This record gives sequence, structure tokens and C-alpha cells, in this order.
Amino acid sequence: MKLKNTVGIVVGSVIAASSIPAMAMSQQGSVEVEAFADRYFSDSKYDMNDGTLVGGSLGYFVTDDVLLNIGLGKYKGLEDDSTNTNLDGKLAQVEAVYHFGNSNIRPYVSAGLAHQELEQVGTSQDDRTTMAMAGVGIKNYLNENFFVKAGLDALYGFDHGNTEWQAGVGLGINFGSKKEEPVVAAAPAPMPQPEPAPEMQSVRVELDVLFDFDKDTIRPEYRQDIQSLAEFMKTYPSVTTTVEGHTDSVGSDSYNQNLSERRANAVREALIGEGVDGSRVSSAGYGEARPIADNSTAEGRSMNRRVEAEVEAEVEVR
Repeated sequence: MKLKNTVGIVVGSVIAASSIPAMAMSQQGSVEVEAFADRYFSDSKYDMNDGTLVGGSLGYFVTDDVLLNIGLGKYKGLEDDSTNTNLDGKLAQVEAVYHFGNSNIRPYVSAGLAHQELEQVGTSQDDRTTMAMAGVGIKNYLNENFFVKAGLDALYGFDHGNTEWQAGVGLGINFGSKKEEPVVAAAPAPMPQPEPAPEMQSVRVELDVLFDFDKDTIRPEYRQDIQSLAEFMKTYPSVTTTVEGHTDSVGSDSYNQNLSERRANAVREALIGEGVDGSRVSSAGYGEARPIADNSTAEGRSMNRRVEAEVEAEVEVR
């Protein structure tokens, strides 16, 4: 019962100190120096009261989790009940300690060897034995340098077959441990900016072809204009056009209607002859119905004897 109570007290004291916010630790290569005080419980087969072991230890973290540790302690308050004599003694130990987790609260297990020496004060009688050690405990790292510890060790003596226990606390300093900085995820690569929409503008090409009186033959001076319109339509293959034919007011309506259609078709055929697909060019005649000048004058009638066409396309501005 005494052992259980002691373990509960020392572990509770360490847990109570755990209000410090958790912090990840990197301890490989660090060194720990510790002062400890353990309650020592002797084997019941010996007529010896319980005592205290006080001492210190030095450890080195070979990895973030594994500590190699050496320690030396001196027994206090031991007494041989059979002779009512005080006992002096010491315990030297070498152990490996494995820690769990990487926050400020780190449980651990340990295993190692110890050498115990006990002697009666004022006599030459002594007892020396080699012991196996195994332990469990918990450490609370208060910050990057200071920690408190609570633990329980079992010791088995090879020479006498005795089993002893020690439970206690420690206060230590850690040199070289580092608080792990949180890993900051790399910022994602910026999304490529979309190409700006091309700036467009409308381009219009108009064709005006004048005809002689009562003729549907294209005059030579208009061939270049027809070629220019054909080139534009070949450059922009989605555009279409309607060629519109007209006449002056001389003659009957039916005659002029037919003449206007012949004039429009003549220009359409000329565009096709320049390489424009016929499906993209239509023609229509309007006779004398759409004059643009006065038919009472020779000049006005000359302007009305015409064919008109226009093409419009959206062109990217460069």
C-alpha cells in the first residue's frame, strides 16, 4: 500500500504541472542533467526499513526518443532493524530510456543495470550486488530547458534474488533541445492569368458598280474594286454578301426588274470568278424602286444604274 500511495503522489504532482501549453520538441543530440529523490522500498526478506535515495544523473539523447543515462545515488535513512544500526549505501546505474510522443508530456520506459553497495556504519561489513533495472514514468518539459519527472523502478539482484522498488521525482535541465517550428505549407503557385480577350473592331467593305444605259456588262474600271471585295471575303471565310442590282426609271417596270437582276448576277459571277464560293454570294434585283438620285436628270439616271454590295467582318486589333 505504501508503494501505491507514493507512486500516486509523485505522478500526480507531475501531471498537475502540465498546464503548460503543449509544444513539439526535437531532442536528438541534447544533454540532460537531473537531480532526483526516490523513496526506496527494500525486499521484505531483509530486516531493513525503507529509506530514501538521492542523487543525480547525466543523459544524452541519441535520437529524439532514446536517452542513454548514467546515475549515482546515495541512500539516506536506511537502518538494519535486526541490529539497530544505520546503513550507508549507494547505487550506480546505467540505463536506456525510451520516450513516447514529442510534446512537453512524454511517458517513458527504461531498462538497464545497477550496482548497489550497502554497509553498516562503523563496521567493515558490506554487501555488494549487481541488479537489473526496469522502469516506467512520465516527464513534463516545462519549457525547452527545464523538466520535472516522476517514475517507478523495479530492481532485481542477481546475487541474492531480491526484488526492490524505488519511486520518486526528479528535476532536470535539458541542454540543446529545440522547439519544433510548425511546418508552413508552401504557397500554391499562382494560377496563370487568362489571356486578355482580343480587342475586336468591325471592318466594312462596300462595292459600287455603275452601268451604261440598258447594259449589264461590267465596265473595266470596276474590276479592281470587285477583286478587292473578293480578297476580303477570302480572308474572312465566314462572311457572306448580297449583290443588289438597280436601274433608272427609263423603260417598263418589268423590263427594269429583269435588267437589275442581270446586273446583280453579273457582279455575283465576277466575284465567283475571283475565287469566292458561290454559296456565300447571293444576288437580288430591285428594278427602279430604289433610286439614290433624281431620275429627271441624265446625271441622276447614271447614278441609279448601279449594283451595290457590302461585307462586314469582326477583325482582331493587333
